[in-house]
Amino acid sequence: MNRTRRTSRTALLAALGLVTATGATATVLGAATAGAAAPGCKVDYRITNQWNTGFGADVTVTNTGDPVASWTVEWAYAGNQQVTQGWNATITQSGTAVTAKSLSYNGTLTTGGSASFGFNGSYSGTNAVPTTFKLNGVTCNTTTTPPTDPPTTPPTTPPTTPPAGSKADNPYAGAKVYVNPEWSAKAAAEPGGTKVANQPTGVWLDRIAAINGSATSMGLRAHLDEALKQKGSGELVVQLVVYNLPGRDCAALASNGELGPTEIGRYKTEYIDPIAAILADPKYAGLRIVTTVEIDSLPNLVTNVSGRPTATANCDVMKANGNYVTGVGYALRKLGSIANVYNYVDAGHHGWLGWDDNFGASAELFKQAATAEGSTVANVHGFIVNTANYSALKEDHFGIGDSVNGVSVRQSKWVDWNRYTDELSYAQAMRAKLVSLGFDADLGMLIDTSRNGWGGTARPTAPGATTNVDTYVNGGRYDRRIHLGNWCNQAGAGLGERPQAAPAAGIDAYVWMKPPGESDGASKEIPNDEGKGFDRMCDPTYTGNARNGNSMSGALPDAPVSGHWFSAQFQELLKNAHPAL
Repeated sequence: MNRTRRTSRTALLAALGLVTATGATATVLGAATAGAAAPGCKVDYRITNQWNTGFGADVTVTNTGDPVASWTVEWAYAGNQQVTQGWNATITQSGTAVTAKSLSYNGTLTTGGSASFGFNGSYSGTNAVPTTFKLNGVTCNTTTTPPTDPPTTPPTTPPTTPPAGSKADNPYAGAKVYVNPEWSAKAAAEPGGTKVANQPTGVWLDRIAAINGSATSMGLRAHLDEALKQKGSGELVVQLVVYNLPGRDCAALASNGELGPTEIGRYKTEYIDPIAAILADPKYAGLRIVTTVEIDSLPNLVTNVSGRPTATANCDVMKANGNYVTGVGYALRKLGSIANVYNYVDAGHHGWLGWDDNFGASAELFKQAATAEGSTVANVHGFIVNTANYSALKEDHFGIGDSVNGVSVRQSKWVDWNRYTDELSYAQAMRAKLVSLGFDADLGMLIDTSRNGWGGTARPTAPGATTNVDTYVNGGRYDRRIHLGNWCNQAGAGLGERPQAAPAAGIDAYVWMKPPGESDGASKEIPNDEGKGFDRMCDPTYTGNARNGNSMSGALPDAPVSGHWFSAQFQELLKNAHPAL
């Protein structure tokens, strides 16, 4: 699929600000004072790119004095430079004076320790490098001459061709996709698992500790370093799941998280900011980093709040405090400012949002979140559907326009007045709706096919009997769940289409964002330190609730906590894969 994505001015500035280029620099070193505790600093201010009205700069501050717990760097411009966008510091400007303050994760500087931040700016006339800096009020007062000057004849317009590392129209096109070695090893250790162990899957950052990793699990930098090894000379996509909102998943206890409903501050400073800092490291500028932002969150504010039979008190709280919208907007703004990051927002699935009273309201809520916290729709590269769900990609044996003896398929118990029968039709319709609301006309969609194959001996090969609309639909449908609302470790599910780029109109890729074999939730209450609760929808003996028509849950027994390896589920997925392995 050849599409040309328009590059917004903001996106172009962000891209240019991260390009490594030879430019003007200034290094300032503080002098030790006799009889005092050697306050001092070294500041490297480097213009990384410049054109006729704008520039990008990187700043590295090194503390040569006593250790500090936080830092403030100050300088003043001689001209009319204005900082327009920054990262890895809180940057403010008053007149010509600029102040950059550390964030929660990079404030500590030991003696000899360094921190870096960057920004984009505008100017007219000349763009002289500042010569005097202060660190926590101490002047860094030994100046060296910049080794080079800014370009004397900058281009008259910003570059029309995005520089290396900037956004492609479809990041998956022509690219390999990162194979998570941790998941690959678990899959390969299973009987028959080597058949799929080389498939790319998402890396879930579902708690703060996942960013740094541990002695037994890879952190974000470790994954990105491994991705550089896998990349070689071509393009490579890394898929990350950003999943740690305050009051996370207010309607499904199995995927509750570590942050309470009001802890939006921690979400920003301890979770999103550190992720953004790592992704902005120029070391990783050559990777295409896909982020799937906060699955199973925003639609809850439409479907599971007061006034609906599916309402929960927790979702009412999250709607009232606004922290889902605030958190998603903040994540999109911070991550979207990084040139090689592609944000895909979660858009549920057809068995959740396909009804008339859910579909449009959810799309409008996506627009609200995309424009919250200073974000814009330009920070959204696309949307993802069916993440960690089981909805069939394409139902071939019945369509939404079919009728049996004059009764519409929409009136069947399975479809239940839904507008869509499968994920492909839903994804394409949601895309059209979002574009109509102001999202980019070249918006791309992802469909998670990791568990929606529904193959094996139970897979129908023809339409059902036309006795009535229910026999017609039930006899022909691939999706063999008891009810469309069942979501936890489903019996009979199989691996779906293998990951592939540009498989259908408007679809950037089929992906395995949910790693096959990782549990959706525990089938009984299991104490854990990850904040994950017990949801009866994961209990095979549960007789259901309003969200699944009070049906049996269809869950596999003896499942571990969500995200943990579930061998029985993996074997189920292998057995029922379609296409078959």
